[in-house]
Amino acid sequence: MKTKSLIILAAILFTGCKNKTDQADAFGNFEATEVIVSAETSGRILEFDITEGTQIDKGSKIALVDTTLFHLQKAEINAGMQSVRTRISSINAQNDILNQQIANLNINIARIENMLKDDAATKKQYDDLTGQVAVLEKQIAANNTQKVSIAAELSVYESKKATLNEQVIRSCVKSPLKGTVIEKYSEAGEMTAAGKPLVKIADLSVIKLKVYVSGAQLGSVKIGQQCTVRIDDGKKGYSSFTGTISYISGKAEFTPKIIQTKEERVTLVYAVTIDVRNDGSMKSGMPGEAIF
Repeated sequence: MKTKSLIILAAILFTGCKNKTDQADAFGNFEATEVIVSAETSGRILEFDITEGTQIDKGSKIALVDTTLFHLQKAEINAGMQSVRTRISSINAQNDILNQQIANLNINIARIENMLKDDAATKKQYDDLTGQVAVLEKQIAANNTQKVSIAAELSVYESKKATLNEQVIRSCVKSPLKGTVIEKYSEAGEMTAAGKPLVKIADLSVIKLKVYVSGAQLGSVKIGQQCTVRIDDGKKGYSSFTGTISYISGKAEFTPKIIQTKEERVTLVYAVTIDVRNDGSMKSGMPGEAIF
């Protein structure tokens, strides 16, 4: 009888130790990194083939907004630039004619200089020719000034064209991260506007468990420390994962409202974030617990 009592006592002590070891140190909910992707241009959505639950890579196309107006504006700008370049060609042709006239006058000036040596020409003839050359050179300088003005006009066109090219690029909406489409707010064929949300994407590969610890527990947690994260698996079982503490709040706060016990609501706690590699079993908003 005495031996039986000792066995029962040992079983009770073992069970008590096991329950104490198995007890979680902190509780909280999982959070995922979520991004709302919005349209950057206005127009009709031409392509929008993804569905909720779709896995998407960073940089992959999500939707395409109509770019017809941008291409028409680019065509108008290209025509304007061509017209401006034609003006430059016309000025260059005028300068070629003026340079040829100057060359002809210089030949005559050389002849007059030789004739002046023999008193076969007058100084006035020489001055008239050099004066004509000076006038032609000023006309060339004036034409080149116009070319500078035209070049500035071309620069304005180039800037407008670059803006349209950027708008065309932004009309193709791309994913800013690798993740899962969890909400879709529009469909192909609908009108959208710049800043209007199209989809919500969540990175579920690494999910964060946000828990709260008391001041007494702070000494046992450090950033970079590994711990055990558990979620419910059936009625009584747990699934365990390895997590890494990535953030510890430097400021105390009152226990969150999700803890309803009156005694616990007045306790000051610290928020702790634990990164967990997700195998697909953890979802945003799910409850979880941590063992440090």
